[in-house]
Amino acid sequence: MLSNPEKSNHLLIDGEFSTEEARTILMTLIENKIRFHQQENLSQEERFGIAGKRSSRRIDQLLQTKADLAAVIDDAQMSGERLAINCTIEISRLRP
Repeated sequence: MLSNPEKSNHLLIDGEFSTEEARTILMTLIENKIRFHQQENLSQEERFGIAGKRSSRRIDQLLQTKADLAAVIDDAQMSGERLAINCTIEISRLRP
């Protein structure tokens, strides 16, 4: 059990993947984050009549990241390369 650290790191992805595996893993993560922010926007619209600026901005960023990653994966696929993906989640505790 953790001793309640102020900051912790957790390995999410660590491996070598074919371009199709990489595409599936990365696009699924990004699409889930986009859906999360779309639901946040819908909730804001229903409660307050306007979409949340933060979620709208984040959706735009995620769509750009998705396009950038697709280009990297496509380029690697055309070159017959595999991809190494390493992703760590860093969590920081924020005091009120």
